[in-house]
Amino acid sequence: MNHMDTADTLLPPRQTGRAGDVDKYVGQRIRERRVMLGLSQQQMADMIGVTYQQAHKYERGINRISAGRLFEIAQVLNVPIGFFFDGLEKDGAPEMQGRQRRCLELARNFAMIRDERHQDAISQLARALATDP
Repeated sequence: MNHMDTADTLLPPRQTGRAGDVDKYVGQRIRERRVMLGLSQQQMADMIGVTYQQAHKYERGINRISAGRLFEIAQVLNVPIGFFFDGLEKDGAPEMQGRQRRCLELARNFAMIRDERHQDAISQLARALATDP
């Protein structure tokens, strides 16, 4: 056998260049959590010490995220590392559904409301609509 270890021959070929489905899914989860916290991409980039462009590439799955950087992102977003992989299917990342997109948009817009009375009113409205038959 040449320089390759037996275990290496059992692994699928390593993807090079652009990030794969798992990387896109992790990026999607980062974006989801960032939006839920009401952070802009620039704010998150500043918090983890990268440029806005790099943070954007992470979220889009264009660039892979190292283990150390993912750990740092998890700390900034206050989630365990496993959060980024929750819901990942064996055969790749599921597409974000329309409902998930609307939830993210709602969370982002809600976080931008400064008046606590308005936030309470929207929460009450959502509760009323959720229980409406």
